Amino acid sequence: MATADCTAEAVPLTLSAPKRISILGSTGSIGCNTIDLIERNAGAFQVEALTAYRSVDKLARQARALGAKLAVVGDPDSYGALKSALAGSGVEAAAGPAAIDEAAGRPADFVMAAIVGSAGLSPTLAAINRGAVVGLANKEALVCGGALMTAAVARNGARLLPVDSEHNAIFQVLESDRLERVERIILTASGGPFRQWDPADMARATPDQAVAHPNWDMGAKISVDSATMMNKGLEVIEARHLFGLPQERIDVVVHPQSVIHSMVAYVDGSVLAQLGQPDMRTPIAYSLAWPDRMSAPVEKLDFANLSNLTFEAPDYERFPALRLAQEALGAGGSAPIALNAANEVAVERFLGGRIGFMEIAGLVAETLAAFPAAEPGSLDEIYAFDQEARRLAGDLSGKFEGKR
Repeated sequence: MATADCTAEAVPLTLSAPKRISILGSTGSIGCNTIDLIERNAGAFQVEALTAYRSVDKLARQARALGAKLAVVGDPDSYGALKSALAGSGVEAAAGPAAIDEAAGRPADFVMAAIVGSAGLSPTLAAINRGAVVGLANKEALVCGGALMTAAVARNGARLLPVDSEHNAIFQVLESDRLERVERIILTASGGPFRQWDPADMARATPDQAVAHPNWDMGAKISVDSATMMNKGLEVIEARHLFGLPQERIDVVVHPQSVIHSMVAYVDGSVLAQLGQPDMRTPIAYSLAWPDRMSAPVEKLDFANLSNLTFEAPDYERFPALRLAQEALGAGGSAPIALNAANEVAVERFLGGRIGFMEIAGLVAETLAAFPAAEPGSLDEIYAFDQEARRLAGDLSGKFEGKR
């Protein structure tokens, strides 16, 4: 697919006062892209807090470069190293999960919630409870605590801006105040690296093959989720909570070129789509500047040279994880929590060479079948279900190991 050169001069974001920003998970892919955009718009942003789990040196470099007021490392044992790395900088250092929650609750105009996995739920809730505008790049938070989070948003007057490219695309074209006009929303999926592979070959796929996404540059875990299409299943659950549409009005279509990022179909037959290069800096820029827009160093689409845009239905034989996620959403309660926890355990074991690729979905399915149905009523109960599902998945994983 040919694209035009990104040669247009960037127009810096102009604000009446610098926007105060906190980034939860600043050393990951989303965090680093967010910082890249902040640095390209000098003077438009002021960094309040940065957090990471254990990447002390990288976190300290970021905090010094951006003049952050606070840097927090999630691993309590890394506090000494962080404090030493920040000595003389004027940046406050802190450590531990409670300190990350505190950082999320500090005054900021915008909080980028980019902590991977269920660990991001508590700090994201802390930002929501303060009534912040939150850029949500952590889909697991809504998967595990969707009802809790959406209730907190309504109660505290907070705002969730989806950063996932698909949900960000829907957000841009959805008439959210008139959902009766919406027939359905359509999440697009690339199909990942194994879209045309035979299931027998997929069973022998290696971690290196699974993380080699054809369009997106992502971390190992999310790349594997894309390869199994569990990522799209989690996005279906996320979309249900973000946009308030029933499950039967949320569709998935495979679009290998990743040019159309998602679509909204209206009752009059109109279908509105958001298009762009597969570059996360576009949805991040939209979220950072909202309700304005800002320049991003992204190649522009050259429509004259787009050879074709194709679509196909998802193949549930190749990608049973998508079906499992849709079933978990239908079951509700503790099922999405168990789905997410079991998937994290299964992906970790696959990346470690202990189970095969197709056994990721197998382990998730067995965990869901054995996990008791319940309705979480608090954050503590969500975490308790998460831990129990991880323990169960760990116990069940033994029957899948050694089969490769």
